Amino acid sequence: MDKGLLDKVKKRRTFAIISHPDAGKTTITEQMLLFGGVIRSAGTVKARKTGHYATSDWMEIEKKRGISVTSSVMQFEYQGKRINILDTPGHQDFSEDTYRTLMAVDSAVMVIDSAKGIEPQTKKLFKVVKQRGIPIFTFMNKLDRDGRPPLDLIAELEDLLGIEGVAMDWPIGSGQTLKGLYDIANNRVELYRKNGKDRFLPLDKNGKLPDSEPLSKDPQFKETLDEVDLIKGAGNKFDLNKIALGDQTPVFFGSALTNFGVETFLNSFVNLAPSPESHTVNGDEELSPEDPEFSGFVFKIQANMNPHHRDRIAFVRVGSGEFKKGLDVTLARTGKPIRLNNATEFMSSERVQVSDAVAGDIVGLYDTGNFQIGDSIYAGKRKVVYPPLPEFTPELFVRVTAKNVMKQKSFHKGMKQLVQEGAIQLYRNYQTNEYILGAVGQLQFEVFKFRMKNEYNSDVEMTSLGHRVARWIDSNQLDPAMSNSRNLLVKDRYGNPLFLFENQFAERFFHEKYPKVKLTEKL
Repeated sequence: MDKGLLDKVKKRRTFAIISHPDAGKTTITEQMLLFGGVIRSAGTVKARKTGHYATSDWMEIEKKRGISVTSSVMQFEYQGKRINILDTPGHQDFSEDTYRTLMAVDSAVMVIDSAKGIEPQTKKLFKVVKQRGIPIFTFMNKLDRDGRPPLDLIAELEDLLGIEGVAMDWPIGSGQTLKGLYDIANNRVELYRKNGKDRFLPLDKNGKLPDSEPLSKDPQFKETLDEVDLIKGAGNKFDLNKIALGDQTPVFFGSALTNFGVETFLNSFVNLAPSPESHTVNGDEELSPEDPEFSGFVFKIQANMNPHHRDRIAFVRVGSGEFKKGLDVTLARTGKPIRLNNATEFMSSERVQVSDAVAGDIVGLYDTGNFQIGDSIYAGKRKVVYPPLPEFTPELFVRVTAKNVMKQKSFHKGMKQLVQEGAIQLYRNYQTNEYILGAVGQLQFEVFKFRMKNEYNSDVEMTSLGHRVARWIDSNQLDPAMSNSRNLLVKDRYGNPLFLFENQFAERFFHEKYPKVKLTEKL
């Protein structure tokens, strides 16, 4: 065992931030970067008029609309730990990108709006995290606004998500009456709108403030003491084993916008969150992160992160061993050898050349078309294949053509590169070969259209086919005459035939007409 490698791996903290749109996920990411010393001031997604945008929202359309539509990767050092944050899109139309990203992390931070509680998209993403059994840390955000009672918010975690919530701190008021946080874990009070060390007031061994402190006589503080006594006596007890299994979530309160409670949360998180753990590979083998041979998997591909250099980056989660510049690896899918000369790590859209990375780290490989989402790469003779990443079958479809026939070259290039990112799926009409795009949400098409124009200088025309039910058919059973306007015959980008049924009634009608033909939801 290489002790140097082991020490490096133990310092890694790789996590995703999940939430419903507008719960403050991007803002809390910014504040973490601020504490990591990688940015001088935190942008807010609301500041469009000033041109001051969140650092983690790098794509032009994200700046214009104030939403995250790609999973950003940010890396920094904090308290002797190496932090890898994956800031995922909150919008449900981008859940496929988010689901894949959740396969590349060791823990998750769930951000909840304290006024709205658990919202639908948070619930969906939580389910994915829970299936993986990874630790979940909860930040109840927007305390600077009037919110719901904290006891209700904790209870909702159990009622709606089925996970125990254990309070690490407790708000003293909210909105206009917010005075601070009663920090249970650190036995202190953190005052609101105070900077420096004097914002912390130590509590005595009974959890009380000295009488000399004005706050000790505040009715709001006395109410907080009663609630804290209640949760200490009747609430869930902190259990590190349950947290490790994803059965209990430590709950923190604060306001990312006013940078209140975020540092306290981050300090606890880096101590409690796990370092990289083993992966199951090759079906049933356990692969330790300290295994000396390098391996990893591609969980995301992004074109044109730098609009001035038409580049394409494959994001790789390192699963074992150590990456060094110039490393020779094998692409498991093809058996093809590849030398990794050109790799980068990220601070959102800023990037630096990386010469060394270990299990838990995320590296970006400049890609000329070798990689696909879900690819495994490995060094050495032992073949390593990571489990497949989740794929969604699209539900919305559009026909797409180039407005300007003179720009067919840039149109085809854009189509090819953006489709390889995996957010939209490409199909061709079986008879006419015209392009058809499929996606899980309408916003994906808007982003595609915007990027085609801005990144490839190609205006596109889209004609909606509406909701369709996609079903693959064995080519040996296929007769093109089976197709009609209600079940459009197309082929996917690998040439496999499938029908796009107008609705489930049309699919049932097909089954009745061709009872021996087998249709599948996925290949």
